[in-house]
Amino acid sequence: MAENTPQPPSQRHYRAPCPGCGAPVEFTSAQSTHAVCGYCRSTVVRHGDVLERLGEMAEVFDDHSPLQLMASGRVALDGRELSFTLIGRLQYEGETGGWTEWVAYLEDGSTATLGEDNGAYVFTRPDTLGRELPEAERFRLGMTTAVGGKSYSVTSNLQAHLRSAQGELPRLPPLHQPFAMVELRSDDGEVLSIDYGVAPGRVERGRAVRLEDLKLQGLKEESVKEEKGRQFSCPNCGAPVQVQLDSTKSCTCPACNSVIDLSSGIGGELRHAAQSAIAQLFIPLGSTGQFEGAPWQVVGFQRRTGVIPAQDEDEEDEEEFEWDEYLLYNVTRGFIFLLDTSEGWSLVRSTTGAPKYRRGAQTATYLGRQYSLESSYTATTSYVAGEFYWPVSRGQKTDNSDFNAADGKGTLSREESAGEVTWSHGQPIDSNTVAQAFRLGDQAGLFRRQDSGPVVGGSSIGCGTLIVIAIVLLVLLVLISNCSGSSGGSARSSGGSWGGYTSGGSHK
Repeated sequence: MAENTPQPPSQRHYRAPCPGCGAPVEFTSAQSTHAVCGYCRSTVVRHGDVLERLGEMAEVFDDHSPLQLMASGRVALDGRELSFTLIGRLQYEGETGGWTEWVAYLEDGSTATLGEDNGAYVFTRPDTLGRELPEAERFRLGMTTAVGGKSYSVTSNLQAHLRSAQGELPRLPPLHQPFAMVELRSDDGEVLSIDYGVAPGRVERGRAVRLEDLKLQGLKEESVKEEKGRQFSCPNCGAPVQVQLDSTKSCTCPACNSVIDLSSGIGGELRHAAQSAIAQLFIPLGSTGQFEGAPWQVVGFQRRTGVIPAQDEDEEDEEEFEWDEYLLYNVTRGFIFLLDTSEGWSLVRSTTGAPKYRRGAQTATYLGRQYSLESSYTATTSYVAGEFYWPVSRGQKTDNSDFNAADGKGTLSREESAGEVTWSHGQPIDSNTVAQAFRLGDQAGLFRRQDSGPVVGGSSIGCGTLIVIAIVLLVLLVLISNCSGSSGGSARSSGGSWGGYTSGGSHK
């Protein structure tokens, strides 16, 4: 056998009867201290060869994840590829949504974490900060700190609690008791998470991964086909409302158009907000479009309004603009956004890393590319429809900043809300491509924006006509300038083409 071939861990599996029901409880990893009985949901702790029952664990909620216990795969770590098996699951609930952490048992006997948050995945391993772990309050949102000589940005500092667990676990925070979770991200895509749910705190470091790259076997491939959704009565009008995704935190009533808050669960008190206006959706909810070689379903829509404050004392009014966001979902790739602005369409997704940026700076650097600040503004949600994986409501506000790449290819957007800073990256996409993706080619005219540019080629307008038009426009501009006496200023279209690349929140 080759010298570099990893050897399987030399340890025995441990099995003992559950002290709650007598069913066998198995420990695969020597590092696992706790387990949840798969029969009676008893939480047990291992003391040598004896299991002690601590109580009953809350039932795992169905998040329609394609992952499940005992699914296996391979991951590249430290220049070599290791096999792993998922042996445990921890489901957390934060201030703006929930996420799952899968315990991965590696072939070298160590454990790692495969974090899953609304279709985004991060693979991390235990690490240290190289110094005494600071209190969670020391990590201020948006600040920059160095760890091991590397710069990181604090992207989230929130209170979370353990909602449920399954399988065997190397750690077990107290059930339903809040604790701090801090996340740092670097500009090259590295993620550093600090879990204060176990003393003195647990640090893990890793990067984003794609499920298809992990060569996974034993996935729960039928989870989506078996999904029947949840149904309840609208708290405003009583009409039936069906929710398709278990991760949904807010939705709208199809009858009265009210926005319904589901963050406390359907069994909890449902809050609603009436919406009088109805926005026009060019792409109907439930439609499926092909992007990046995969099918994406439209599950949500929101219209947002941006307001730029007056830049100086000479400007009396604030500047206002509007744009639309379609939330798209794929079962293995999670969520992306399709933005409709006056200047064109774009596909937008959350970044794994956090660009190098200091609050108030005019530039941001991400993956070696520099982006210049285009504008800063307050974004307000004015209309919503469909389902969202974070709590959405009319009137919801965020502080946004948009940065454009020097070559014009791509936009970085920074969005700050309470307890969290999210970054996203958008790429322009041709309007005809959008129409064709949703098989709406016969309605392509409805999708055309400024990205279509001037009419050329097969147009019946000749060069002479274009020259005459240009001269007339130039004369009109000179006359208007002389009459108004205006000193100029930056003109801006009202389509929100400058940003609004929300990610809706970014948890581990």
